[in-house]
Amino acid sequence: MRHPSEGVLRRLVDEPAGVTDDDRAHAAGCPTCLRALDGARADAQLVGAALATPTADLDADAAWARLSTTTTAPVRQASVARGRWRTAVRRPAVAVLSAVVLVTGAGVAAANDWLPIFQTERVDPVEVTSADLVQVPDLSAYGDLQITEEADPQEVADAATALERTGLAVPEVAELPEGVTGDPAYQAAGVVSGTFTFSAAKAAQAAAAEGEVLPPPPAGVDGSRLRIEAGPGVAAVWSQPTGVPTLVVARVVAPKVYSSGVPFETVRDYLLSLPGLPDGLADQLRDLSADGGTLPLPVPAELVTSSIAEVNGSTATVLTSRDGLFAGVVWVEDGVMTGVAGSLSADELLSVARGLR
Repeated sequence: MRHPSEGVLRRLVDEPAGVTDDDRAHAAGCPTCLRALDGARADAQLVGAALATPTADLDADAAWARLSTTTTAPVRQASVARGRWRTAVRRPAVAVLSAVVLVTGAGVAAANDWLPIFQTERVDPVEVTSADLVQVPDLSAYGDLQITEEADPQEVADAATALERTGLAVPEVAELPEGVTGDPAYQAAGVVSGTFTFSAAKAAQAAAAEGEVLPPPPAGVDGSRLRIEAGPGVAAVWSQPTGVPTLVVARVVAPKVYSSGVPFETVRDYLLSLPGLPDGLADQLRDLSADGGTLPLPVPAELVTSSIAEVNGSTATVLTSRDGLFAGVVWVEDGVMTGVAGSLSADELLSVARGLR
């Protein structure tokens, strides 16, 4: 008998009742399939942990954890690869990448002593390797980050309560994919914001420690501040009996960035010239910056592929783990970012996305 497909094995983890008796019996007695099931279960646990908190955090660790959940290598190699990525994403270094990617949009009018320099209009994937993450320096090497507001995500009784707390309507799913059953749990979160203050002295020390010379900062950059805001957000989460999320549908007010007065072009060009940012990554970010309003979405290239699709007139980014066990779809409309993710195929999630009400 042929081995069950990866999709069938995934169903054995997510929704065993949806698998035929023949496939179930084969997998129970096949060493190859049992090894694959072990890998699927491990990935499901990682997905569950990653999706348990659907709202964004400024340090980008949670975002990377959501993406860093699968690999195409055999089970033993997969374990090593996941460990390498988990070690990399826990480093505070990723935070400086988030600061860089959030200042690749266009400037608008000034207000309230802050210059709005970026408002998300769309997202676009930026490929990042584990080697890139290792090279990116710690954000604290460049200045000081102060979290001024915490999102404080909480489970709420229903969609109406989530709307009342955030002003955002929870997306309604028209038809659940096969294997996703029951009622969702609802979560709501407030605004998350933080201010980063650049220090040329700290940056110069960090560069010297790596044998590099810090480029002279343009006038006004030393001591300048960036204020980053995202949220509020809401989510509906469908989980397996084990508690692992199968489907998450979330909506969040998309990130905005403000400057204490330094023009957008000055901030962008200088941040992208700092030592430690890999040339290939800097080039990708620089290319995006010509198209104002594009939020770069870091994608771990070894683990995830990306593509573009249409969702009800909006251009969406589709992320798919290379072993097909996890996918996500994200798009922006009128300053609000919507995401659909879970242990389903990209086609299933696109169907959900296009049917949202």
